[in-house]
Amino acid sequence: MGRKRLQEPADGRPTVHTVAARAGVSIASASRVLNGVGGSPETIRKVREAAAEVGYVPNAIARSLQSQRTGLVALAVEDIGNPVYVEMMRAIEAVVASSGRQLLVHATGGRIDNETALLRRLANRYVDGMIVSPIRVTDAHLTALVDSPVPVVVVGQLGADAPIDNVRTDSRHGVALAVDHLVATGRRRIGFVNGPLDTVPGAARDAGFRAALAGHGIPLDDELIEVGDFQYAAGRAATERLLARAEPDALVCANDLIAVGALHALLAAGRRVPQDVALVGMDDTELARMMFPQLSSVSLGSAERGRRAAELLLQRIADATLPPRREQVPPSLVVRASSIATLPAPRPASAPAGPPTTHPSSEGVTA
Repeated sequence: MGRKRLQEPADGRPTVHTVAARAGVSIASASRVLNGVGGSPETIRKVREAAAEVGYVPNAIARSLQSQRTGLVALAVEDIGNPVYVEMMRAIEAVVASSGRQLLVHATGGRIDNETALLRRLANRYVDGMIVSPIRVTDAHLTALVDSPVPVVVVGQLGADAPIDNVRTDSRHGVALAVDHLVATGRRRIGFVNGPLDTVPGAARDAGFRAALAGHGIPLDDELIEVGDFQYAAGRAATERLLARAEPDALVCANDLIAVGALHALLAAGRRVPQDVALVGMDDTELARMMFPQLSSVSLGSAERGRRAAELLLQRIADATLPPRREQVPPSLVVRASSIATLPAPRPASAPAGPPTTHPSSEGVTA
């Protein structure tokens, strides 16, 4: 006797009812097999064969409601166009994809209300977990992080007692590496172009710059410090303001976007880089290698921080009882053409001019 023709749903897709009827088992038995819960060997065989015959495809939304897993992980950063976040995102996505999940990316604009609202929306459990990299950390952030119903990992600085998985770097030490390098090449009038001081990176890098100068016995000159934003246009404008009132022989910039703006401001003002003004950025993004001259930059391990954050998050999703973990990625200085030249020694007035200065190699070396 032939099998009874099955009535398909309006959209033509077979359902669990279709599979159960084809296999000759109850809907509950078919549902258990299709959701991986189990059943007798004979029932499992019948249901799987029936599913293959009718072309059944599991409903991912329904299964996520049952398992309380969405297969999605979120990343929240200030600006998805910033190369440092692009590198971080790529590393996170590779780890997330290896677990069979997908990555959703949110741009917060660095706004505290956007970030806390996003954390509160996690109560709807639309993702399995989140990685967030805030540039400002407030009590509201900490409350939202601690109260999150899904696992959260923070990339950035948190207080020592914050009970949250955290991956950080030491940008204070990173600035010191830049200053040490510039002093070693004979620079003494070292300027600093920073982002907003009310941000975690801005405050840390300002403190690092001041401490590094003091460590070399170089008096702090406020005329050589300028504050803008962590963007190209703001970095260029801040450098123009600094050059209008001071004569630096080197500049440290709080990220590579600022450094590119500073490079263009210096060249527009007729300053040679590095002969007149040596230049060092931070983050060591692709931008640093794309400029001419190529930019020296302090690597803060963006990709490595992203990779570690993603691994911590997946571990936390698998085991919510783990104690809070904290990992640190050390900075390193990559020296390229924008800072490698040393200042020429002063010549006596009667001494003949020497041969023209050659451009240094643009190959990067890690210090």
